[in-house]
Amino acid sequence: MIDISQMVAFSGVAFLMVITPGPNMIYLISRSISQGKSAGLISLVGIIFGFIFYMACAALGITALLFAVPYAYDTIKILGALYLLWLAWNAIKPNGVSAFQTVELTPDSSPKLFLMGFLTNLLNPKIAIMYLSLLPQFIQPDHGSVFIQSLTLGLIQIFVSVLVNVLIIFSAGFIADFMNQKPIWAQVQKWMMGTVLSALAIRLLVEEKK
Repeated sequence: MIDISQMVAFSGVAFLMVITPGPNMIYLISRSISQGKSAGLISLVGIIFGFIFYMACAALGITALLFAVPYAYDTIKILGALYLLWLAWNAIKPNGVSAFQTVELTPDSSPKLFLMGFLTNLLNPKIAIMYLSLLPQFIQPDHGSVFIQSLTLGLIQIFVSVLVNVLIIFSAGFIADFMNQKPIWAQVQKWMMGTVLSALAIRLLVEEKK
């Protein structure tokens, strides 16, 4: 079984990743403002299924395969760190686009909302990095089944993401208005995200393979 300390640490990483602006956040905020909270929740269900897909891949052996194949783990880890640094740069660069600068979306049917949420998450590199680079950092092969550990961590990530995203959906309008009316807070948010992403990238690079 995974140590409680590892679960808490991974929960913290999952929280930091979900509050980092990305495709999921931009889509949920824009959809909730354009079409209402119910549309945002339906989209979130699609996003959850995207999480389940990645969790299944991790639990069914992709993560274990990365441990077994020479250099595969290190390659994914380095690519993951580079991607996190790229996200950090995009968060702080001049004239960067904030997640709270929403776009107008045309109303869609419930099945399309679900599908768009699913595809947005499935094609989100940040989530792939979460499961292929960050999640293995918290797996301890000498503490039992890698499958059970992967499943446990995946469920923790999904739980944290659902809680945060539901709050985002119900407060999307307020958050967007506040950030647009208070540019200083938008700048603080950008620099905080840049710092968090850089720290995660450094942690990923220096962490030894377990």
